[in-house]
Amino acid sequence: MVAALLAVELIGGVGLVAEARRSPQAAPLMVGEHRSVVLDNHGGRPGEQLLDRVAANLPPAVDAVEAFWGTDWAHRIEVTATGSDRQFATLAGGDGADVAQWSDVAAVAVADRVDPDRRTAAGQRIVFAPGADAMSNAALRIVLTHELFHFAARTDTAIDAPRWLTEGVADFVARPAPDPARTRTGPVELPSDADLTDPGPRRAQAYDRAWDFARFVADRFGTGRLRQLYLTACGPGHVDLAVAVPLVLGVDLPDLLAGWQRWQG
Repeated sequence: MVAALLAVELIGGVGLVAEARRSPQAAPLMVGEHRSVVLDNHGGRPGEQLLDRVAANLPPAVDAVEAFWGTDWAHRIEVTATGSDRQFATLAGGDGADVAQWSDVAAVAVADRVDPDRRTAAGQRIVFAPGADAMSNAALRIVLTHELFHFAARTDTAIDAPRWLTEGVADFVARPAPDPARTRTGPVELPSDADLTDPGPRRAQAYDRAWDFARFVADRFGTGRLRQLYLTACGPGHVDLAVAVPLVLGVDLPDLLAGWQRWQG
C-alpha cells in the first residue's frame, strides 16, 4: 500500500507492444516478452486517463522490480482504476471497510487468496484510488513501482510479516535515491506496524522511516543483502528482525541501528 503520497504507498529494454484495453476480458498489454497487463477501468474518463499513464509507466516499473527482486513472479498483472472512494475502500479493505481509513492512500496491491507454501496467489491486482489521476507522473511511477513490488513479492511474503519492513523495502525499490526537496521528519528509529494503521502524520513519518532504514541497509550492505533480509524477516517461516539482522548482515540489531544513526549524519 502507498499512502498518498507516502511514496512520496497488503527484463531490460521492455516496451509496450499492444494497445490498452479497458476490461479484464479484452486483449492484454504485453510488457517485454513475458508479462501481460490487464487494465480495468471503473473510473470513467479520469480512470481511462490514469490507466493510459499507468501503461506508459509500466516498463520502467517492471524494470525496477526485476532489478531488485528477479524475474520469478506472476506473469499476469491486473491494474484497476476505481470510480469512488467507497469502491476503492471495498476493493482495498473488503466489504464494510472504513472509507476514512483509506483516505490518504493512492493505491494498494491485493489478492483474494495466497498460498506461500505453493507460491501461488489468486485474484492479484493493483487498485488505484479515484484521486490518483491527480498525481504527477513522477509520483505515479513511484506508487506503481511500490505496488508492483508488493505484487511480485506476494507469494514470498508471510501473512504475519512485519508490515513496516515490507513497506520500507517496497518504497526503496520505488525510490532508491532521496528527494532533495524532502526534509526528514520524526525520530530516527524503527517504526512499528501500529504506526502505519491510521491516516495522518504518524503514518507518513513511519513510511519515511521504514524507507530510510531500507535505503541505509542497501547502501551499507548492498541491495542483495536487503533482499535477503526481506526474505528472512518477512518470508514464510520468518524470524524476528533481531535474529534476521545478524544472520543476514553479520551485525547485531543495536549495532545496526547505531550505524543507521551515524549514517544520518
